[in-house]
Amino acid sequence: MRFGIAMFATEYTADPATLARMVEERGFDSLWLPEHTHIPASRKAAWPGGGELPREYSHVYDPFVALTAAAAATERIRLATGICLVVERDPITTAKEVASLDQLSGGRFLFGVGAGWNREEMENHGTDPSRRFGVMRERIEAMKAIWTQEEAEYHGEHVDFDPIWSWPKPRQVPHPPVVVGGSGPKVLNRVLAYGDEWMPNRVPLDQLPGRIAELQRRAEEAGRGRIPVGFSGAKPEPGTVEQLTAAGIDRIIFYVKPEEAGQVERRLDRYAELLTGI
Repeated sequence: MRFGIAMFATEYTADPATLARMVEERGFDSLWLPEHTHIPASRKAAWPGGGELPREYSHVYDPFVALTAAAAATERIRLATGICLVVERDPITTAKEVASLDQLSGGRFLFGVGAGWNREEMENHGTDPSRRFGVMRERIEAMKAIWTQEEAEYHGEHVDFDPIWSWPKPRQVPHPPVVVGGSGPKVLNRVLAYGDEWMPNRVPLDQLPGRIAELQRRAEEAGRGRIPVGFSGAKPEPGTVEQLTAAGIDRIIFYVKPEEAGQVERRLDRYAELLTGI
């Protein structure tokens, strides 16, 4: 079992480099940083977590900039977007950011992706929320072409470009793992279509074994090997860890409250102590 840490890194929390060093020193395998380019002031879209949206959502650093700082401060841990909102990003620019970070980190990047929940946020980027999953698929497919082809081109409904040259290519071959986030009824279709891993976060724990079994069955039918599964936002308690392990989870990701470095360090110490007894 591998264990990761996720946090909304902002200007008032532990900085990304300090956070990454603390995560690595305590033996965690990965650091996951989320993304929101902005939060619309209208606040029409309901936060899936319920209640008032925490202020860190509108303060969070750009994940690629923050993870670059984390990469420079560490040697071992995987560095991940958790998640990158690809429906709000130009695929050619994002492909270069992914490849650059993967090269600069020595091949340690995990590309966590998702379509997001904030409809007004994606609308401000010109994306129709009702078409966001089609947009996400084409943008990821286009990025894969850029990463793996010397002269890449892509022609789809939402993404369309003639042959281009774009370097660097990623350090990892053929590209960093694409970790598809989400828990909805059709998420497994997306994982199987263009993902390398699945990262649910709101699936009831008693439903996880069945969904993981379905994923692996369908992967085998498609001629693929076993697809790793990581659970994001797990409760840091032995019972939850045991239940997730029994369900077939490969990586468990704990969220850390976005606080200053001393408080984050104490929380990480408690999480690390928990894992020593498992």
